[in-house]
Amino acid sequence: MFGGFLQMLKKRKELIPLIGFVGCAALGATATSIYFLLTKPDVILNKTRNPEPWETLDPSKPQKLMTINQQWKPVEELELVKKLTK
Repeated sequence: MFGGFLQMLKKRKELIPLIGFVGCAALGATATSIYFLLTKPDVILNKTRNPEPWETLDPSKPQKLMTINQQWKPVEELELVKKLTK
């Protein structure tokens, strides 16, 4: 099977860049999915361990892949709700 694939590539050399780009895209998509799965709190695999992971987030830590000039200020209404529920 793999030998036939290599024979096809030897005959049709114009497919080599296409296969390279598609392979890089698939590798990038897989790597990004694994990165988000392991590091981001909005992806939940086990709900019984931590059913509400958004409650343990640090608001000073950016949650986006890339953040430019983020400034965090507490929302007054949310702070009031937190005080009333405690």
